[in-house]
Amino acid sequence: MDIFEKLRNNSGPIGTPAKMLNSHHYFSFPMLEGELGPRMRFMGREVLNWSLNNYLGLANHPEVRTADAEAAAKWGLAYPMGARMMSGNSTLHEIFEKELAHFVGKTDAFLLNYGYQGVMSAIECLCDHRDVIVYDAESHACLIDGIRLHKAKLGEYYKFNHNDMVSLEKNLIRATKLAEEKGGGVLVITEGVFGMSGKVGDLKAIAELKKKYNFRLLVDDAHGFGTMGETGAGAGELLGVQDEIDLYFSTFAKSMAAIGAFIASNDPEIIMFLKYNMRSQTYAKALPMPYVEGCRKRLEMIKQMPELRTKLWENVKAMQDGLRSRGFNIGETESPVTPVFLHSEGGVPEVTRMVRDLRENMGVFCSIVVYPVVPKGQIMLRIIPTASHTLEDVEYTLNAFTTLAEKLKNRVYQSDDVQEVVE
Repeated sequence: MDIFEKLRNNSGPIGTPAKMLNSHHYFSFPMLEGELGPRMRFMGREVLNWSLNNYLGLANHPEVRTADAEAAAKWGLAYPMGARMMSGNSTLHEIFEKELAHFVGKTDAFLLNYGYQGVMSAIECLCDHRDVIVYDAESHACLIDGIRLHKAKLGEYYKFNHNDMVSLEKNLIRATKLAEEKGGGVLVITEGVFGMSGKVGDLKAIAELKKKYNFRLLVDDAHGFGTMGETGAGAGELLGVQDEIDLYFSTFAKSMAAIGAFIASNDPEIIMFLKYNMRSQTYAKALPMPYVEGCRKRLEMIKQMPELRTKLWENVKAMQDGLRSRGFNIGETESPVTPVFLHSEGGVPEVTRMVRDLRENMGVFCSIVVYPVVPKGQIMLRIIPTASHTLEDVEYTLNAFTTLAEKLKNRVYQSDDVQEVVE
């Protein structure tokens, strides 16, 4: 078979339904235009936007814009040229690594070009064919893909039920036995904050299990960094177990509103090992200096402007309390991530009409998640409050969701007569 012909006939698990719905640029690959912030333009109309992971509102903050512009003017986008191991290292890269490590309570850190490829490569680097990985069932795709790069045979890594410590311990017993037979070690992987449900990983209970079992703990805290804990150092700080996290990872794509990532540890030798063995960094151009300088500014603001986090949580509390008081199911979120679960009997046509009504007629834009990410018949709308939103934005959205739920209940969206503004 011709490879291209095969791909034309099967667009993949996400591409196939998108192709069937002709949803490119609407439900998938939508284009939000204008200044980054709570109000942007979608399909020519202004919408109240709840889909940016811009938790602290730094994406368009004047101080950040100034720092980015000055750094770009000073360095250009090419400097430093080459991979860090060869010719692309700089004093500022290493200073930033120390600042990041200190902020999250670790001894040292390694600055990474991207979050997704960075954590994938870290997992692949840390574990050889003798080691056994145990991971949370709801781990992000980047973690799953990193586990797939693991050199062990299929079946020699174990998945525990989401945030279920009984399941984790059962799998730790299996993993420990297998690791002993192979002469390897055990790596447990979980998240600080789970990006779909908003749940905080049960890091305290996992840390307790370290007293019984010999394993290392890798935590992806992409949604916790900058938002959780007294200083914003993440879920480990919130739960008082930051020291028990052997490898702390976060991306800059959330609270920092930028590109890049880092992995930190209290063992400088392990960080040095990663610097010399992570293929995605060894053979990739260094993070350009404007990103390094710009992200240093963002970190400084996170440390020196706690009012940004205070405002974020004011909006989070207003949104989540408002949804609960109006009878909405928002699951077990303990973070700014706010899922809203609705029930649909009308399948995909009903869901598409509902989203079009929300965006076109109510002017509210948020992410939508359907089967297979959530069970059949369920819809999840994910809201991301930020420090840039206002309490008026929250109230408007609560009213829109009340209208939406009433229409769903009355099966309004099951009718072919529902007006769809977008052709």
